[in-house]
Amino acid sequence: MDYDPKKLISESFKINGITDVECRSIFFGWVLDSNNCFDMNEALKILYQKYSLDYPKHPMTKVLLEGLTKKNNKRKRKRTLRNNK
Repeated sequence: MDYDPKKLISESFKINGITDVECRSIFFGWVLDSNNCFDMNEALKILYQKYSLDYPKHPMTKVLLEGLTKKNNKRKRKRTLRNNK
């Protein structure tokens, strides 16, 4: 499966001098474009493995790793039941 169909992540590695902030913005765009079409944890794992060896100090590598290490990549809302009395 192609976890980066619009090449947002891969193209970020080609930008000289890209900053952490710019990488986070690109990453956010990538997350929004995913539309929950795939398992985000699996995608992050695959993308990190793909780029981390060739670009260990790149800011996008750091962003991908942060995404992997967050406890809740997908925020879940707790539903509460209300008594309508």
